[in-house]
Amino acid sequence: MALTQRLEFRQSQALVMTPQLMQAIKLLQLSSLDLAAYVEDELEKNPLLERSSEGAPEPDVQQEAGFAEGSSEGVGDGGENGEWMGGDLEVSRGAIEDNLGTRLDNVFPDEAGPTASARTDDAVAAYSEWASVGGGRGEDGDYNLEAFVSAERTLAEHLSEQLALAIADPVRRIIGQHLIDLVDEAGYITLDLPAVAEKLGAPAAEIEAVLGILHQFDPAGVCARNLTECLTIQLKDRDRFDPAMAALVAHLDLLAKRDLAGLRKVCGVADDDLLDMIAEIKRLNPKPGLAFGSAVVQPIVPDVFVRPGPNGGFAVELNSDTLPKILLNQSYHAQVSKSAANPAEKSYLADRLQSATWLIRALDQRARTILKVASEIVRQQDAFFVHGVQHLRPLNLKTIADAISMHESTVSRVTANKYMATSRGIFELKYFFTSAIASADGGEAHSAEAVRHRIRQMIDAETPNAVLSDDTIVEQLRGAGIDIARRTVAKYREAMRIASSVQRRREKSSVMG
Repeated sequence: MALTQRLEFRQSQALVMTPQLMQAIKLLQLSSLDLAAYVEDELEKNPLLERSSEGAPEPDVQQEAGFAEGSSEGVGDGGENGEWMGGDLEVSRGAIEDNLGTRLDNVFPDEAGPTASARTDDAVAAYSEWASVGGGRGEDGDYNLEAFVSAERTLAEHLSEQLALAIADPVRRIIGQHLIDLVDEAGYITLDLPAVAEKLGAPAAEIEAVLGILHQFDPAGVCARNLTECLTIQLKDRDRFDPAMAALVAHLDLLAKRDLAGLRKVCGVADDDLLDMIAEIKRLNPKPGLAFGSAVVQPIVPDVFVRPGPNGGFAVELNSDTLPKILLNQSYHAQVSKSAANPAEKSYLADRLQSATWLIRALDQRARTILKVASEIVRQQDAFFVHGVQHLRPLNLKTIADAISMHESTVSRVTANKYMATSRGIFELKYFFTSAIASADGGEAHSAEAVRHRIRQMIDAETPNAVLSDDTIVEQLRGAGIDIARRTVAKYREAMRIASSVQRRREKSSVMG
């Protein structure tokens, strides 16, 4: 075939990931903490963005889910099918007002009219409707409470102070400091001593001697190489390390299996003495290092509140505390635009205005999408909120996506790292999505989470004389109309960290004895 040059016209369709689209997708899946950090970074980079001022109105942003009538009010037309991410961005003030003002009227029909129009005078007011500041304070003059909090003492610092008092020899002190540097947050040394001796070029006996000194440090059990050594150190510190206790510590595998008969045999003690020894072991700390320098646990801040509403329904509302409170300073933009002398400055200002407008629109749409998905979840799982986990229904992303006319990937991003506060506790949004287990009588399928809850209830209610095996649990569940396999019951039981029937029978028999 001859090679020739020619011109051809081809028409094709392709999805172009614009920077604005990628930003919107990124914001959608961020948790509240990550979102706050992201917005803080944007505030530093964009001079047209600022934090919301004091005294801004705090509207009641909520949506009524009327489950008594089996319906739920919509959140609005904006953002469905991803249209809000698609078209060309108009940065003119009039276009922003028209776009965002209309969407606010759809979401808050009760606020339509002159009052609503006045509140949407510029692009900033739209998002401030969601992220209401309430009783916010200005930054100037605020106290930084963290400046008054003393630094937390780490385990390494605590051990190093004791090392300076316990060892005077400089060589041994270097070895001791190196061993302290190997201690993990739980208080264990994570490297074999032969490797330490080879690295430091010191005799293994010298390393062992220094380690023996470290074993005497506070807290008791620190610098151990394994759990057995950790418990041994603590028992010696309490003067409870007799031959019987040494045998018990040496056979922790039998204790984990609750093999009390085997433990009685290796320890050579009576039942009462064995139970006392086990109780002594339980009072020890398997991770002594966690008392120092542990990471601060961040409390879970819910993104959505669900409260009982009128007529037996539920009110679903956003937590305004998790929404960044930012504004677009139009007056500052108008002021600096007048002084822009060259095309580079004008281009920079236009880029910053476009970026700020897109960010506010993306934050506004993120809030709407979270509220819409959460409202549909509550509508689908209304029996859970009324009766409890045993009435949790099977639910997948496609069901929610079809109900609110969104894509499954959008629902997946919305439910990631988002939490809902209810009268039954705080749950991650993904908690409400569970697989289905078929009904034995051909009826409605059962939620996997509800089945797990029923298995736990059955095991908690069993007696020492009638411990339920996995096969017995399967029979009882099938009698209740749940078609489930034995391996599925075993998988659920292990996931809930429930011992097997043999181990539970041993434990209950020992308690009765």
